Amino acid sequence: MNLQRKLEILADAAKYDASCASSGTERRDSSDGKGLGSTAPGMGICHSYAPDGRCISLLKILLTNACNYDCLYCVNRATSNVPRARFTVDEVVQLTLDFYRRNYIEGLFLSSGIIRSADYTMEQVVSVARKLREQHHFRGYIHLKTIPEADDALITEAGKYADRLSINIEVPEEESLTKLAPEKDVRAIRRTMGRLRLKLDEAKENTKNTNAPRFAPAGQSTQMIVGADSASDQTILSTSANLYGSYNLKRVYYSAFSPIPDASRSLPLSAPPLVREHRLYQADWLMRFYGFDVDEIIEKAEGMLALDIDPKLAWALRHRDRFPLDVNRASREDLLRVPGFGAKAVDRIIATRRVTSIRVSDLARLHIPRNKALPFIVLSDHRPLPHLLDSARLAERFRPAAKQLGFGF
Repeated sequence: MNLQRKLEILADAAKYDASCASSGTERRDSSDGKGLGSTAPGMGICHSYAPDGRCISLLKILLTNACNYDCLYCVNRATSNVPRARFTVDEVVQLTLDFYRRNYIEGLFLSSGIIRSADYTMEQVVSVARKLREQHHFRGYIHLKTIPEADDALITEAGKYADRLSINIEVPEEESLTKLAPEKDVRAIRRTMGRLRLKLDEAKENTKNTNAPRFAPAGQSTQMIVGADSASDQTILSTSANLYGSYNLKRVYYSAFSPIPDASRSLPLSAPPLVREHRLYQADWLMRFYGFDVDEIIEKAEGMLALDIDPKLAWALRHRDRFPLDVNRASREDLLRVPGFGAKAVDRIIATRRVTSIRVSDLARLHIPRNKALPFIVLSDHRPLPHLLDSARLAERFRPAAKQLGFGF
């Protein structure tokens, strides 16, 4: 099989893994003339954007899509009928260098199906990173998927060469993982996450020691499949909160289940609405950057996020007694809970009100959507009508307009 055909198969096979964005890695460049490539703060997923607005691309491939495991939700499972291919270590190295020199990419995301054994597969993945770093002095971004059952020495070596490591938790509940991926062990996954956290914490403590070995400076991440089992949004977010707290993850990624050919009867017949994945990401940000707890975001009796309005707005509508909020006096914590107020907008508000009183005309300059925020806030020249917050029609104001259904042809 020629290299182009391998690339077609193994790039397509890698598209289901969403957990390849990165941030917070160390800065490296080749200005000394001794290396190739560079990294900058805020590197990101293929066709995503860094904080400074740059579009970032990674070569995102599998070493092989052959796999000993038979995870029911995976298109590359052992019993799948898909075409199989396998790169050699040198082929991945050369592809990465060629793509970088053509300015197509700024780094590599490498995963693999499990072949022969977890240790053998992990050693092959690490060999790619080792050759790029040591033989070709590649200083671009490298993200490696970690195999939980692999020897700890191999995972330590992976952290030596990679900017970020990730281990997919796959689904939020152990019972579902046992049913859908019988070869995988959630305890082994969590043990490896725990070991990674200890190594990351140790590396962080040694940052002042220039001779200390580096270890995955961009941290670790994971991914959960949404809609492959019956887990509620409450369960998914509770699992995420536990992962963030226990293992100090950089990100939990949510990937909507995609029906695959010859699927098991244990799987749903159709994919969940993509907006569900979007709402989970919004809720995840509320937990990480806005001070919300899981139980605040989703009421236990409901268990699911609303699909027609975002989770912060849904919370505000359930807690109308907290509003309207005086923007010129409220604390940062309270401002972060106002619909339409992002974290950066809140910082701009606090900086602005130190020198002047904020008015309605200032909202556009502060990048705040007026229609969303005005019912919940008090400004120098604005106070919402007393009956507006109590109106049953307030929620309808934010829901998308109804559309006439078509006939599907």
